[in-house]
Amino acid sequence: MPLPKRAALQNQRLEILNCLADDGRETDAAEIRRGLSQSPKRLPCKYFYDVIGSRLFEEICLLPEYYLTRTEIALLAREASAIMDFFAKADGDLVELGSGSNQKIKLLLNEAGGSFSGRVRYVPVDISSSALLGSARELLYLYDDLAILGIIADFTRHLEVLPPGRKLITFLGSTIGNFSDQDRIAFLKHIAASMTCEDKFLLGLDMVKPVAIIELAYNDSRGVTAAFNKNILSHLNHAWEGNFNPDDFDHVARFDRYQERVEMYLRASRPVSARLAALDLPITCRHGEAILTETCHKFTNQKARQDFQTAGLAVDQWFSDASSWFSLVLLKKS
Repeated sequence: MPLPKRAALQNQRLEILNCLADDGRETDAAEIRRGLSQSPKRLPCKYFYDVIGSRLFEEICLLPEYYLTRTEIALLAREASAIMDFFAKADGDLVELGSGSNQKIKLLLNEAGGSFSGRVRYVPVDISSSALLGSARELLYLYDDLAILGIIADFTRHLEVLPPGRKLITFLGSTIGNFSDQDRIAFLKHIAASMTCEDKFLLGLDMVKPVAIIELAYNDSRGVTAAFNKNILSHLNHAWEGNFNPDDFDHVARFDRYQERVEMYLRASRPVSARLAALDLPITCRHGEAILTETCHKFTNQKARQDFQTAGLAVDQWFSDASSWFSLVLLKKS
């Protein structure tokens, strides 16, 4: 992989590394070609997150049906002191994979004792440069001695650029559930390989619960999740000169009990013929044919522990809400 490009901004407390400038588009093009040429068709869920998609997801997080965010935030607020005890013992980096908005990371930063200078550096990693810069600048304003190393990267393939030295890596929001079983284990192994015996890894897990509760979270009454799902086609149109009509598709989300995961689709409501001109890629969909846009695995304690053991990680602390709907797991290298 080419070396990341460094951009020293005017604020001396903020440094940006861009890992996507050289290799990102070629890799994304191959991934889209492969996904839309196979059967069933699928799209990378990272294409949800353009400016509109990011705004829609923030709206989803506030919906009454979407228990995940409010449950994780309450749990994070309750356990922030125990988690940030990592920095009471020695200095280090607070790394956030898929940083997005600052709502969760502020709960941790607020537990750092009011002074960051020489103790805690924040290292957000996000695929969206605009989202990363916006959130970084907000934190610089809120915390006047916080240093930030922002990394514009796809954390599924750029973990090697994480800074050396002692670090607490956070991966919140149950984003780990979007990986296939094989990719999840590979990702966790890469995390373990990037860690030293001093490092910790904080992982958010959405746990198995009654199916009706899970499915409502992905089929809200206001249709915000449906708009979020369809926006992936608008993002493709913009990025790859496409002519998809999102209104040609219906939003479908259902829980697969056997695989213990939500599957989210766009199902063609009529025969569809589209093209991504920048890829010279024609796409046809039969009436009723579905494009898989996201899978969201839910976890049991036993299944999660098996994955950790396979990946070379061990549980240091396990935090859950009163209903065991969501878990935050602090892991170390085994």
